[in-house]
Formats: sequence, C-alpha cells, structure tokens
Amino acid sequence: MREIIRLTVNGDAVETGVPTHYTLLETLRYILGLTGSKQGCDKGDCGACTVLLNGEAVLSCLMPVQEAASGSVVTVEGLAAGPRPSALQEAFDLTGAAQCGFCTPGILCSATQLLAEDPDPDRAEIASALSGNLCRCTGYTKIFEAVELAAEATRSGLAPADVLVARRGVDDQA
Repeated sequence: MREIIRLTVNGDAVETGVPTHYTLLETLRYILGLTGSKQGCDKGDCGACTVLLNGEAVLSCLMPVQEAASGSVVTVEGLAAGPRPSALQEAFDLTGAAQCGFCTPGILCSATQLLAEDPDPDRAEIASALSGNLCRCTGYTKIFEAVELAAEATRSGLAPADVLVARRGVDDQA
C-alpha cells in the first residue's frame, strides 16, 4: 500500500507516493535517490542517517516518513551553498576529518544544527552535539577541529582555507 507524501527536500517541493511502512531514510534514498544519508544500523545508534528536519537533526532511519510530511528536510546534498561546499564541508576537507566518509553526512548535519544554534561552540559542546554520531575511522579530534574551523570561518566571514592561512601568519609572527 502506498500513500502520497508532500515535503520540501533541499529547498524543492516534493510530492511522491511511498509505501506506508517507509521511513524518512528509505524515502530519501530509495524513492528520491538522495543517497548521501547512509543506512547504517537501522536502530538509531550510529547517526549515519541524520538529516535536518525543520532545522533539527533527526535520525531518519527511525522516523516514519509521515512524521516528516509537510516539513522541510535538508540532507547532506542540500548543505552546499550553490556549487560551493558549505564552510563546514570545506573545513572537513581541509582538516582530513572524513576518512571512509560513511558517517560524514550525518555528522555534517548534526554539526550544521549546532553551528546554527551556537556560532562559537567549545570542544565539549561539539562533543555533546555529535555524541549520537559514531565514527569508526578517524577518532574525533579532526572532526572537532573541522567544526571549530567552520565556526571560526563563519564568525569571521572568511573561507576556512583563509582562516588557516591567517592562523599560519599569526604563528609565523609569534
């Protein structure tokens, strides 16, 4: 059995038929073809499926798609600012925060919510905000550094690469 679901995904209005038992994750991946959000544990333990629903990080593997109906969903594919990656995505690249990349989309969505709510989080706040996202490759130091870099870039109005250059200039003068 199918039902029609209406929502906004990455800024686009979507109306599609989905099986009534589908989760938001299944709808995003298998109906809409947005495979950035990963299907990991299907129990809400790993955070690989995290997306933003109305600005809040949610575990899309646990959410029946009907609960997201009429909402605004942002997936990792929608985080970029046009053709350029977001400051957070660029910071992940510059710091080597992504290894295999499986957890990265969920972490990026969780960190996006954090930075929207707190433009200057400390390391403990970052750790808390990302506590529902598991990474088996990097450890978390580079991920935390990436979030800190993105926060600094956003606050300063500079691109993350320019923040790193400015930091090097300060270090060279010391």
